Amino acid sequence: MRIAMGIEYDGSGFRGWQRQSHDRNTIQQAVEEALSRVANHPVEVICAGRTDAGVHASGQVIHFDTHAQRDARAWTFGTTTNLPKSVAALWAIPVPEAFHARFSAQRRAYRYVIFTRDMRPTFLARRVSWNHRPLDLARMQAAAQALLGEHDFTAYRTVACQAKSPVRTIHQLELSQQGPYIFMDIEANGFLHHMVRNIAGVLMAIGAGDHPVEWSGEVLAGRDRTQGGVTAPAGGLYLSRVSYPDEFAIPSLSPPAPVW
Repeated sequence: MRIAMGIEYDGSGFRGWQRQSHDRNTIQQAVEEALSRVANHPVEVICAGRTDAGVHASGQVIHFDTHAQRDARAWTFGTTTNLPKSVAALWAIPVPEAFHARFSAQRRAYRYVIFTRDMRPTFLARRVSWNHRPLDLARMQAAAQALLGEHDFTAYRTVACQAKSPVRTIHQLELSQQGPYIFMDIEANGFLHHMVRNIAGVLMAIGAGDHPVEWSGEVLAGRDRTQGGVTAPAGGLYLSRVSYPDEFAIPSLSPPAPVW
């Protein structure tokens, strides 16, 4: 039997999603250990998107195979009981063997949360990206338009990115503001390593007045990561939603990401 499951986590205290041979402090390790206790046999999981150290998720999707017979409540509550308090299983459903958490995904969405205040945050310190300067939302919104559609995003990925192709299609890139919080919501058919954080870094620099609005497009066209500015901090980034073909009936939770 193949089970799909929704996972939520605060990534602040983890080394990232992916299990590592030299470090047990990963989200994948925690989830697999918890599921193995519930299933009463070793379980390996596949996720929709491997998040980096310090990155969070409100809409991560995984799948795993099991011969254990459990209902949805047993999978979610049993797994969550065995997880650290910063990780929870939100839902679980049986899916066909054709379903794959990563390769069946059509789109992924992230939210990047920017906190604009002259004084650094305290209890939100590892859950937002702090910018001590005022940011011009209109300038950031205008600069974002150059990134919509299909492009070569070489300039917006880390030099260590292992993706075979730098071409991705951004379907949505919207910025909004509530008080001191600026939200960048981005949805694409896929993302390169550090792509969202590099886009956020460029847009924040434009919002602060360090570069003209046209700079986002100039960076894109240049295809040179060294000209792309600073990678924004991991703490403000949330994997908020993964979209799949309707045939799999994968739940889509609302709201898709935290709002304070």
